[in-house]
Amino acid sequence: MLEIGSLVGDKYKVLNVIGKGGMSTVYLAMNEKANKQWAIKEVRKDTSTNFQVVRQSLITETNLLKELSHPYLPSIIDVIEEEGRFLIVMDYIEGNTLEKALNLMGAQPQEYVIDWGIQLCDVLEYLHTRKPPIIYRDLKPGNIMLRPDGTITLIDFGIAREYKESQAGDTSYLGTKGYAAPEQFGGRGQTDARTDIYNLGATLYHLVTGHNPSEPPYEFYPIRYWDQQLSPGLEQIITRCIQNNPADRYQSCAEVMYDLQHYKELDKNYKKSAKLGVSLFLATSALTLIFGGLSLGFHNKSDALAKQNYEYYIAEGRGEEDDATSFEYYAKAIEMDPENTRAYIEMLDNLILADDVFTRQEDERVRGLLIRETSNGTIGERLATNKEGYATVAYRLGVAYFYTYEGGSNPQASKWLKIAADQGTLSGSQQLRAERLNKIAEYRMVRPGDKSGGDSDKDPNAELTASGDPKVKYDVIWSDLVALADGNIAEEDNAITAMVIYNEIASQIDNYSSKFLKAGVKYEDIVAEMDAILVHLDEDILSDPNCSDMVKEKVKKTKSAFEVARKSLNIAAGK
Repeated sequence: MLEIGSLVGDKYKVLNVIGKGGMSTVYLAMNEKANKQWAIKEVRKDTSTNFQVVRQSLITETNLLKELSHPYLPSIIDVIEEEGRFLIVMDYIEGNTLEKALNLMGAQPQEYVIDWGIQLCDVLEYLHTRKPPIIYRDLKPGNIMLRPDGTITLIDFGIAREYKESQAGDTSYLGTKGYAAPEQFGGRGQTDARTDIYNLGATLYHLVTGHNPSEPPYEFYPIRYWDQQLSPGLEQIITRCIQNNPADRYQSCAEVMYDLQHYKELDKNYKKSAKLGVSLFLATSALTLIFGGLSLGFHNKSDALAKQNYEYYIAEGRGEEDDATSFEYYAKAIEMDPENTRAYIEMLDNLILADDVFTRQEDERVRGLLIRETSNGTIGERLATNKEGYATVAYRLGVAYFYTYEGGSNPQASKWLKIAADQGTLSGSQQLRAERLNKIAEYRMVRPGDKSGGDSDKDPNAELTASGDPKVKYDVIWSDLVALADGNIAEEDNAITAMVIYNEIASQIDNYSSKFLKAGVKYEDIVAEMDAILVHLDEDILSDPNCSDMVKEKVKKTKSAFEVARKSLNIAAGK
């Protein structure tokens, strides 16, 4: 260690030790000629198990800071390398770290945290817009100094790095557990500005809740789980920052800064249903505590609290306007109890299908959720242990993929409808619908691409699928289509399902009339089937006094599809 009173570089008098960290000791020093105080960071070879790594870290820090100029960054004045130690002389920053503030006083006032967050966004955006961008990678309360005037200074650039566009990943995996983003631990590409945004979210979470994400259980709860008086808008901002997938986070600190500056507007937009849901949850919890005599300590693992947490996340998911945040709330509930179907159904009804469009992004989120690991297997594997519940969720997913998937039915429709039907636990109409829609979904996957026929014209009953797929003949597929259309589907199931089936038949006839005829299907039988379907449209659907305008419009489009199909059939038959 440097001796108190000694001179460093013949001009910096060491006054006292002001800090110690894992890699260094920091001293307060005075340049007596200039009458100015400085901080000196020292790393000694004999106090470090890997001096060269630490030394390189300090070189990185000095090289970066020498090129930077920002009010929230320290300035490097001098670098001194002596035998057995490495010294950096930099600005002395009066004040204490935010970590110390947390240790002394716990959770910090929300308005202070928002102000600090805006300042952090300012300095991080500055770093990210350098050429090349600088990624800080270790934002946490211990690396943020708070000056007496309320401004912050970012310290310790030991693991910061320049972003390299041509580099696939980081060469080393550094960061502080709890604050570090998933990509900082390797295998997910190199860190970028969104990594610092995750670190920022984790830091704001710690500051405003007082709960350290680097301590067990290493889990983020919504901030209002800890304090209902906190801003829903701030909760939304933090939740978006700490998404595991970088694509689901804010994409720049400028975006985060804007929302922090306008967080009250996010509060105003927060749905009343969420507030009602949370209020009901809290009232129920309070009654449970009063009459049940329960003790709600930190992360109480009792069944009662687990149930309350489950309900809380569902209520938050239902009320959250941001889709990504809403999904994560539902995911939290599902992770707590993967065998319980309620959160899955709520998520599908209130989020995935709320706008009648199952987007590709939502598809990726759902599939990612089902393969998330739990203590006893993936979420999907846990759900499958509840046979009846598995059938219900599979059925709802299958219908969603079939009816509402962005750009048309998704192959996942067939998978989930088959799973639902195979469980044998659905109600009669749902079982029938699952089987029917699964058939159509399979045909959509295997049918030929166009009317020209290609090599399959050589065999009028050629297989529909590529090599290795199930063998389906054109006469067989026609028989299946006829069976699917049999009966009053609108009554047995509903009008929408009936028209999906009818439209599929019209499409098959339009595209493959010549193949059906060559496979031995009679022209008269195809015409008779089309005429029968038109009768079903009139008698089973349009005659219903409750038939909506939307359904009537769909019937009109379905009839038009059969007009096109009839023309294609007549051309194929030479009529």
